[in-house]
Amino acid sequence: MTNFRIEELVLDTKNVAAWARLDPRYRNWPVVYALGNPNDIYVGESLNVAGRLRQHLDDPHKQGLTGARIVIDETFNKSACLDLESYLIRLFAGDGQFRVLNRNVGITERDYYEREGYQETFGAIFEDLRARGAFTRSIREIENTDLFKLSPFKELTQDQAIALEDILEGLFDDLESKTGSQIVIQGDPGTGKTVVAIYLMKLLSDIKASDPTEPTDSDAVLSQFFLEGYPELLQGFRAALVIPQQSLRRSIEKVFRRTPGLEPSMVLSPFQVGESEERFDLLIVDETHRLNHRANQASGMQNKQFETINQRLFGHDDDGFTQLDWITSQSKHQIFLVDAAQSVRPADLPRATVDELIRDAAGRQRRYALTTQMRVGGGEGFVKYVRQVLSPSPPEPMAFGEYDVRLFDDLAEMVSAIRAKDDAHGLARLVAGYAWPWRSKSDRTAIDIERDGVSLQWNRAEKDWVSSKRSRDEVGSIHTIQGYDLNYAGVIIGNDLRYDPGTQKLVFHRESYFDTKGKENNPRLGITYSDSDLMQFVLNIYAVLMTRGMLGTYVYVCDPGLRAHLRTFL
Repeated sequence: MTNFRIEELVLDTKNVAAWARLDPRYRNWPVVYALGNPNDIYVGESLNVAGRLRQHLDDPHKQGLTGARIVIDETFNKSACLDLESYLIRLFAGDGQFRVLNRNVGITERDYYEREGYQETFGAIFEDLRARGAFTRSIREIENTDLFKLSPFKELTQDQAIALEDILEGLFDDLESKTGSQIVIQGDPGTGKTVVAIYLMKLLSDIKASDPTEPTDSDAVLSQFFLEGYPELLQGFRAALVIPQQSLRRSIEKVFRRTPGLEPSMVLSPFQVGESEERFDLLIVDETHRLNHRANQASGMQNKQFETINQRLFGHDDDGFTQLDWITSQSKHQIFLVDAAQSVRPADLPRATVDELIRDAAGRQRRYALTTQMRVGGGEGFVKYVRQVLSPSPPEPMAFGEYDVRLFDDLAEMVSAIRAKDDAHGLARLVAGYAWPWRSKSDRTAIDIERDGVSLQWNRAEKDWVSSKRSRDEVGSIHTIQGYDLNYAGVIIGNDLRYDPGTQKLVFHRESYFDTKGKENNPRLGITYSDSDLMQFVLNIYAVLMTRGMLGTYVYVCDPGLRAHLRTFL
């Protein structure tokens, strides 16, 4: 199916009127169009594109758009146009050349007759638009960017759409009755928790700014929230997204900077929430399990901040207060995104606290589960399989179809394979457990990991490492990769995790674990972490590392006993 053509015209009343008379399809045929200027882009679809362009000319929000590109194909139908519209919006957002002016109304994954053939045509349409200067990168390059992966312009899975619809209905009911609310969204790695958080921030901003008299695609799953009564409830509404991890926070700030209706200042650390002079109407907390309880923080200044925030919010400092308490004190409504099995440090919220949060939400019927696997090509089953493999009760060996899982006996071979995959697909990276000292942090010439003739350094960039220039030649830690997608992950399991063939058990080796904060006792709370306690954090770390790859996961294991054990499963 390559029957399309792309027409271009200057966007003004006279040109549109003259163009509309040239072909009856311009007034009665499904088409997709893009309106733009050097800074902004808007993508739409219509059965009457001539009439739609005239409406846009009268819209004060779009009067700065000066040119139009119209994609016409004699085989197009409504479903194909909706699909192409969504496809181009996502690619424009990921490319980053333009600010995308579209709003979120809830595009879900749609199937329709001969969709596969239409999507081949979409690729050809993209290349034609790219040749005309509409895009600066290839599809592969765009899909590997944080702007694409963390974009608010995503097609929702069915469980994401159902959860968002229920959440919005409950939130608006609570706003109308002036009552607070607390919601938990639970999901394994790769089920799109961060996507839902970003999507919801954009959606609320769009509803708040919408004109209920403006036409909205009634087929969109969330279109009812743009009708009269909903935007009014959001006037003066103050929302923010809380991201505990510094690296992911910086990446999301970049996305918000490029998205109309969102600002980088809407992305906060837990400390920024605690220090805010104004309360929030809504706080959405991603990776809630990474919030801290009272523990030795990364710096002396943060230890002092913890005390100061407690005193300001609660009138006194108490060791029992956590960053979760800051969130609930500083907002009327909260949405917590949670996967307790991704807790990786003693300072993270205790498992019992997270479990209680989940139970309370479930008891109030405000807990939502995300199950559709969006990241790992091996599906939901692979995530569960990895967690079982790294447990006292390993599963029966399984295969995962075309998902590329390999266990390497030689680190040099895995490094070579990962670099080959980076050449072919991009976004293939080496990651490891914290089983080597970070010597290169103070001495840029020092080598951190030496094995099988390979010399490697830990990540230099602590923020947005995945996209940094040197990341291909470095090794990322859990603190730079949690929350990110890769195409291929090359996971190095260090000597901090071993296997005892005699007892047939996994063993934690404290002397080979070099994350100081990862094994630090908590005398303030009277907590001493045993090897068993710390092993659970280390197992969580390796499970996270082994579920980053969308297309494949490669594994090298330092301990011979563990390598032999894992060979049964990988």
